[in-house]
Amino acid sequence: MVDVKQAAKPHKLWYRKPAKDWNEALPVGNGRLGAMVFGDVGRERFQLNEDSLWYGGPRDRNNRDALQNLPKIRGLILAGRPREAQELASMALTGIPESQRHYVPLGDLLLDFGSSGTASEYRRELDLHSGLARVSYLQDEALFTREVFASYPDQVLVIRLTADRPGRIAFKARWNRGQWRYMDRIDSWGSDGIAMAGSSGGEGGIAYHAAVKAVLKGGSSRTIGEYLLVDQADEVILFVAAGTSFRSPDPEGASKAAIESAARRPYGELLERHRSDYRSLFKRVELEIKGSDGGDKEVLATDERLAGVQRGDDDPGLVSLYFQFGRYLLISSSRPGSLPANLQGIWNPHFLPPWDSKFTININAQMNYWPAENCNLAECHLPLFDLIERMREPGRTTAAVMYGCRGFTAHHNTDLWADTAPQDTYPPSSFWPLGAAWLCLHLWEHYTFSGDEAFLSKAYPTLKEAAEFLLDYLIEGEDGQLITCPSVSPENTYVLPSGESGVLCAGASMDFQIISALFGACIDSAGVLGIDEPFREELAAALNRLPQPAIGRHGQIQEWMEDYEEEEPGHRHISHLFGLYPGKQFTPERTPELAAAARVTLERRLTHGGGHTGWSRAWIINFWARLRDSDKARENVQALLGHSTLPNLLDNHPPFQIDGNFGGTAGIAEMLLQSHSDELHLLPAWPAAWGDGRVRGLRARGGYTVDMDWAEGRLQRAVIHAAQTGVCRIRGIGTGTVELAVEAGRSYTLESPFENFAAAKH
Repeated sequence: MVDVKQAAKPHKLWYRKPAKDWNEALPVGNGRLGAMVFGDVGRERFQLNEDSLWYGGPRDRNNRDALQNLPKIRGLILAGRPREAQELASMALTGIPESQRHYVPLGDLLLDFGSSGTASEYRRELDLHSGLARVSYLQDEALFTREVFASYPDQVLVIRLTADRPGRIAFKARWNRGQWRYMDRIDSWGSDGIAMAGSSGGEGGIAYHAAVKAVLKGGSSRTIGEYLLVDQADEVILFVAAGTSFRSPDPEGASKAAIESAARRPYGELLERHRSDYRSLFKRVELEIKGSDGGDKEVLATDERLAGVQRGDDDPGLVSLYFQFGRYLLISSSRPGSLPANLQGIWNPHFLPPWDSKFTININAQMNYWPAENCNLAECHLPLFDLIERMREPGRTTAAVMYGCRGFTAHHNTDLWADTAPQDTYPPSSFWPLGAAWLCLHLWEHYTFSGDEAFLSKAYPTLKEAAEFLLDYLIEGEDGQLITCPSVSPENTYVLPSGESGVLCAGASMDFQIISALFGACIDSAGVLGIDEPFREELAAALNRLPQPAIGRHGQIQEWMEDYEEEEPGHRHISHLFGLYPGKQFTPERTPELAAAARVTLERRLTHGGGHTGWSRAWIINFWARLRDSDKARENVQALLGHSTLPNLLDNHPPFQIDGNFGGTAGIAEMLLQSHSDELHLLPAWPAAWGDGRVRGLRARGGYTVDMDWAEGRLQRAVIHAAQTGVCRIRGIGTGTVELAVEAGRSYTLESPFENFAAAKH
């Protein structure tokens, strides 16, 4: 049994050499400002992002021809003529122009040290307990050290350069932004700073300003042209800040004010302010997995450990490191006042990034926030809620103009400006108006974990508007059921008996699972608040007319209303299992037949090559965890690490997408603790092969925080911290479910032996 008093081991990513490319660099961030640290001895590169720097301004892209063509598109789909429907939809339902705005990098800050000597004892690391990146090496008989952190309290990036011999710090610094093609001007800022400014481009584009200022001990600084030169210093602290017109009418004033304020504080105070703020979030959860072999792999560099997993090695310690890295990334890319984490978090080096680095809301943006509540980072959820609120007004316009509906809607993408019109002319994904509905379920999830009725009261109108759109959008099918049309099952293609393939459909299974969850959340919310009885009744009546999940010819959950064959059985999206995760409609106890069909669905996907993208593999971990299959969950964690993880532990779609990190972290948490079935299930899918361990601080629905210790996969001790008074139902400490009366503010300890308890059983 793990000693409960034992402190958690430090979690560090570390490497024996500099990053050779972006996929090996280490990320730091404060939600708004992010940097990738490369750590080269002779020439350091800090690749920078500011979360609100996007190309172009807001636009009304709603297609005014949609509403008049909607009946014809629906008629073609219902008549079994999907290609004709698709051709018309590609003209009448696309946004005008078809693409939303895209995210762009702030640029690079380059430090040229002009050194040519050989370096030894090199080490590059990211300390997850302090949010600090560090580089150290010996060169020319001096020990050089760089420390980098992104401070949320002070809203600056801080870079400290030191040597253990006086007068040894010298470098040239300059900005680079796409070989200057995307930069309007560079200015000196006194003798110790340089700044860059410009516009992101496009009509109504974002204006930006970034500055760096050097504070020296010893030596001198000056500017020449576009360069900042530092010579013979004992220590240098660089302060980097950026501002945009999205947040401030004076970006230059905002960025310089942040630097000037931070520069008045000693380095030790800045570091302590950063650490205190960061640790207030990070330290809430501890996870230690000792493993069954007793081996200590922390003597290996992170890329060496990852290579070992790729060879088939078992490394449970790397699993816990990966879990905490996911929490680190969420803290670093999503803080109150920032934008939500986008497709790359905040870390993107491309001026035209993959998939525009937007908020993709047919799963990816939602997956980014799966670990927010159960991994005890509820505050990091708030930027997503802010975006949802900003989507309401444009979403009302889209609902009315394109569909003639009340409420608000969004499709499979949104951007800085909360654009809700369809993105791209890509029928497998573009014409799917349930993005807002899925996003709004995050509001309900936040309430189920916190029990905060004041929050729910503010969120309810948003939930209601998303439901109102769907009430109006649903049409009556031949059998009196209410169906969505047009829709898609993101981003898959079906095959008709005639051999014709299609994507537009009348009723994808995922649609009805999302609608059921949203309508149920609205009914429950109104019940908690004691309001809106007529609307509750309207939703309940509609729920009774929605198609129910069906089991197809292979024993699988049907992806569409009809039992079509799939053109790609190993497709990366497994949308028809929404009801298994993140939904709660399919459970082994309450719906065993559907749970069994979900298992068949997963097995078919994987047999045909599914899980080949990082985020899809992460989703699969959560599926197996909900099915209580510890071996399959572990197998897919290993696959995520072994096949879809870059050397810096960022997720590899490929290319990099951050959602796999967040989905993987959520999946590991789901293996440890589940609470979606109105009970706490302790170690529901935890593999015995991962040996002894402990976790502290996981959160559960109902206002609980849970600590656990286990040995050989078997629960030894659990502590339940209650935030609300009531009855806590607990599964996993006996043959069935036990009930425990709890009082708010008290903790309850349960210890082994537990009669007939075995964590490996389902």
